[in-house]
Amino acid sequence: MRLSTRIALAVGVLVPLLVLASGWIMVRLVAGDVHRQADAHLRQRAADVQPEAKDLLRAMANDRPAGVEEARSRRLFTAALDVGIRVTGPGGTVSGGPQPAASVPLPSVEGAAAPVTVRAGRQSWRVLAVPVRGTRTAAPGTLWLFAGDTAGQAQISQVRRRVLGVAVLTAPVAGAVAWFAAVRLARPLLLLRRRAAGLDPRVSAARLDHAASGVPEIDDLARTLQTVLARYDEQAARTGEALASARSFSAAASHELRTPLMSMRINLDVLDGDPAPGPAERAEIVADLRAEHERLLGLLVMLRTLAQGDLVEADAFAPVDLVELVDAAVRDLRRDHPRLPVTSDAAGPCPVVAWPPGLRSAVDNLLTNAVVHGSGTVEVAVRPVGAAGAVRISVADHGPGVPPDARDAVFHRFHRRPDSDGSGLGLALVAQQAALHGGAVTVTARPDGRPGACFVLELPRATAPPTLPRHRDWLTGSSTGG
Repeated sequence: MRLSTRIALAVGVLVPLLVLASGWIMVRLVAGDVHRQADAHLRQRAADVQPEAKDLLRAMANDRPAGVEEARSRRLFTAALDVGIRVTGPGGTVSGGPQPAASVPLPSVEGAAAPVTVRAGRQSWRVLAVPVRGTRTAAPGTLWLFAGDTAGQAQISQVRRRVLGVAVLTAPVAGAVAWFAAVRLARPLLLLRRRAAGLDPRVSAARLDHAASGVPEIDDLARTLQTVLARYDEQAARTGEALASARSFSAAASHELRTPLMSMRINLDVLDGDPAPGPAERAEIVADLRAEHERLLGLLVMLRTLAQGDLVEADAFAPVDLVELVDAAVRDLRRDHPRLPVTSDAAGPCPVVAWPPGLRSAVDNLLTNAVVHGSGTVEVAVRPVGAAGAVRISVADHGPGVPPDARDAVFHRFHRRPDSDGSGLGLALVAQQAALHGGAVTVTARPDGRPGACFVLELPRATAPPTLPRHRDWLTGSSTGG
């Protein structure tokens, strides 16, 4: 059922109910006014005829002649004028004027201090009972006054019928007016629905276009839809990037694993060949297999870490003390290479907001690169830089260094020296993490002029996660850092 129809039905039901409720209150007020007028009239007549009623009771109690009693009755009825009257006492009952039959029960005197309504068939009466006590020898009695209530009830019934008529008439009228108003007011909502229904991300990249309608609820709904669609686009883009990363991972893994796997297959065939290799040759083949296995394992770990960096979200970032992270990496390096001299110079603490696994992987790869390609002491330093609050990690070695024309290429995927046993992904991973953290990584000659290379990773000392790059595909080599 449409919203306009629902509104029309609701208004068509609610308005008559409100009219009936207001009419009920009006009927009660009119009935009260009618009764108050009749009651005031009865009280006035009671005050006028009370002396004659006392004289009549006295005449009835003293057994006066019938003529005297009749005369007093006439005087009583004359004073009563337009109301019915009934006097009851020990000597009998005298009545006259319009009133209900004697068989109609009347309220007791004690419970009739105010006028009440008495019904006799289709007629109704307002009845006032007044106790009357004459002087000295007069016996007590009751003065009853009756005023016809038929006219008042007719007036109340007429008001009631009019209220019902208005309620019946307002139901369709209010429903129709509400329907037309709802249709007109819902027109911006209908236009918004048509615009939203016309969007198809499979054939067009058009977004929801909405001009302010002047209806706050509809404008808020349009903004909400635009936000939802924008988030849908972001998630669709991230899903596409995840699929691209998975494809890149598969392609890179299959390409890079083919050579070591073929080499391992050849070595295994030699071990299983005839004639069997001698002890020295066998030991050499096993050493080659172990080296190829380590290379495969390192390559898979690097590819997985690059894929994780392509998919990481901002909610994975957390406060990290860079000094503690570098110290932990240096301790692990000393444990794995106990004979390698490593110096660490850190001025801390240096808090940053980072992705802890990715940043630790970047520091580990800088240290591993210094061990593999350098010689002598590995020098590590952590220092705050400049007034902007950046933090710089430097790793220096005493190797052959990096030629100036190759300093950008070393951060590309699968770039390695011809004599290197590495995967060619370690420095690409460092560049990826630098970009993710809003920083930069560079390589220069040693500052002291001695042979060797100095890798510098500079990160901003931020209090909130950085804005992550929208396009991240380090596995295919289309994203680079420097």
